[in-house]
Amino acid sequence: MHFIILDSNTDFNGWRKAARVLAQNDVEPSDVTWTVRGDAPPLLEPPSAAHVFQSLEGSFNVSAKFVELAQSAILHRDAKRFAILYRLVWRLRGHHDLLNAADDPDIALATAMAKAVHRDQHKMQASIRFREIGREQHTHFAAWFEPEHHIVEATAPFFASRFADMPWSILTPDVCAHWDGHAVSITSGIPNEEAPTETRLEEIWRHHYAGIFNAARLKVKATQTEKPKPYWRNLPDASIIKTLIADTECWIGSGITNAGAASERRPEASMKRKSSSSAENIETLREEAASCHACPLYKNATQTVFGEGPQTAQIVLVGEQPGDKEDLAGKPFVGPAGLMLDRALQQAGVDRKKVYITNAVKHFKFVPRGKIRLHQKPNTPEIKACRQWYERELAAIKPGLVMAMGATAAQCVFGKLTPINKNRGHLIDLPDGIKALVTVHPSFILRQPDEDARAREYARLVDDFRIAADFLKKSARAA
Repeated sequence: MHFIILDSNTDFNGWRKAARVLAQNDVEPSDVTWTVRGDAPPLLEPPSAAHVFQSLEGSFNVSAKFVELAQSAILHRDAKRFAILYRLVWRLRGHHDLLNAADDPDIALATAMAKAVHRDQHKMQASIRFREIGREQHTHFAAWFEPEHHIVEATAPFFASRFADMPWSILTPDVCAHWDGHAVSITSGIPNEEAPTETRLEEIWRHHYAGIFNAARLKVKATQTEKPKPYWRNLPDASIIKTLIADTECWIGSGITNAGAASERRPEASMKRKSSSSAENIETLREEAASCHACPLYKNATQTVFGEGPQTAQIVLVGEQPGDKEDLAGKPFVGPAGLMLDRALQQAGVDRKKVYITNAVKHFKFVPRGKIRLHQKPNTPEIKACRQWYERELAAIKPGLVMAMGATAAQCVFGKLTPINKNRGHLIDLPDGIKALVTVHPSFILRQPDEDARAREYARLVDDFRIAADFLKKSARAA
């Protein structure tokens, strides 16, 4: 009997090397016992397989499909997973099409394990809610999660990409993952009682969750399938899920008068959303847009980034879409392009606090590149799907001037592809007596190849904003 000791529960490389050496030396699966270092009695901790045997000349290959399957299945919590996967390696030597035999018991077991691991990873990505610990320079974000399988280390890069700009820790009973802005580190797990305590961040989330909860779309079974009750304990919104469901069922079954206070508020909100656009207000629209699934961009974005500014604004500035900084902050134009915009507005004599700023597309579209999320230009279907929010913002604010910054914004404002240079520098009539201005997006200046080009394009942007400033002055005199 051969005893193989792996370094950890997720030691895929160790298992792979041992399996290769064992198979090359014709060691049958029934003659191998697999365990993890620390789990076996000290007397049963012999050297690894790499030291027991010498690798023979020649080699055998397994498909990339099997490697992918094994990398996932090995994260399962079943202690028999190492033996099952080695049995597959042993059998694949003489049966190269074995992976296509879906009814094979070993294949079925390994596939079921991989699927369970993927589900657990999805639940972790959907259920994690970070809690703020400390203040200002010492702020850190922590989350508690209890995984079913050994998925923390494999799933941590997802959070490093999504929350690259904030230091965080994900604490679990198995291991803990930490991000310092540069790299992910893994430490030992911690007991449940050391999980971070509730803070104001959770109160904010519960308020937000209650705001986006849509009674008309309530499907209790689907909710419990997507967020099974064992996961509720990891969610700050768990304390209100039962209340929201109970209040909604009461409202549906007995009418508004017999429902609780929370259920009374939800029908009122729904009635507001069904009213005419002229009666809508920005806060109502912001709450409704928070759960918008009109296009697939919501799936990877952190949150909806809605417009910001006074509802009495005479000028509406429309950009393309939120960037990385905006996606994390939940506010438009707070990144490098936002700083450029602030500077240009101030130099042109326009007070940013008096204008309403929004984007044509309300979710961040990107492709991940390591820990960086690279901006991607929205396509026409995405712009069209999101245009309803721009139209409703415009109807609620009733500005005198709309300023489209960039080609995507111009397409949203005019409802068609609109060249920037051809239409730049003069007022254009829109329906309902609104005027429009077209200019470049502030990020266009940041992308210029040299300082002279940046200075030249920045001066043109300021000139465009001065047209908006003159419009404001004339509107004020006319009033």
